[in-house]
Amino acid sequence: MSSLVNAIVMLGMLVVVPAGLRLTGEPGLERMSRLWPLFAVPGALALWLPRGTAAVSLATVYALGTAVLALHAPLRLLREPRACREPAEIALLTALVMPSVAATALVAERAGHALFGFGLGILALTVPHFHFAGFAAALVSGLVCRVADTRAGRFAALSVPLGTLLVLAGYFIGDRAELAGAVVLTAGMWTVALLTWRSVRGRGRERTTRLLLAVSSGVLAVTMVLALSWALGEATGIPHPTLGWMAATHGLGNALGFALCSLLAWRRLQRAPGRSGPVAPRHDTHLEGRTA
Repeated sequence: MSSLVNAIVMLGMLVVVPAGLRLTGEPGLERMSRLWPLFAVPGALALWLPRGTAAVSLATVYALGTAVLALHAPLRLLREPRACREPAEIALLTALVMPSVAATALVAERAGHALFGFGLGILALTVPHFHFAGFAAALVSGLVCRVADTRAGRFAALSVPLGTLLVLAGYFIGDRAELAGAVVLTAGMWTVALLTWRSVRGRGRERTTRLLLAVSSGVLAVTMVLALSWALGEATGIPHPTLGWMAATHGLGNALGFALCSLLAWRRLQRAPGRSGPVAPRHDTHLEGRTA
């Protein structure tokens, strides 16, 4: 893995995932966020070691943590079967599973094993992709859907899981499926950006929060153009950015500009004094805000 990709992955492991779990308002996931460093620190160390037994062992520790996190999804469905019919809940369930996909790719890459025939370079880039385009994007789209519970909000929440799954399917069945996933995911993320700008970033918000939300919206609008151009080039053969250039632009922009700024803004909304969190509390869902 390159140093840049390693740094992006570390941000996802050590900051984005635990910060996102704290936004769910679900006690079990909040406890998981406090335990997360026990899994994430070994995973982060594995990134910098040469491929081999030590790196695989540390990556496996992280994979176990992501597996525990993924188990919250079926347990959530058993407790609340109606969750599978709510777009925001579907987005949350998707977010809980995505780090396990990233961790599986990490273990294979650290072992030097071409999992399902994918080269080590693709596996290395799969790790940040499913932390940010998977976990962070799905979580934020669900939060946005709770504030803007409109057709556009529901489309945004559903398009992220669907787009991510299509991109994943494209790895197996061809570039055109990956392009279809990129189109769906781009449309969903542009909708998230628009709704964040118009509905979440209201005049009553504190200035720093408004700025963070504005940055996340603006960056998302640009980085998804890059993602779409890369997928289009892969499917059609027209000139398109290289993977290294994509990591330095699309990857870094999504990590810092979208994911980090979004989660910081939502955390500030959740802690805003004298008001409820960004999402009105509901008894039938765990994707909710809390009174500060």
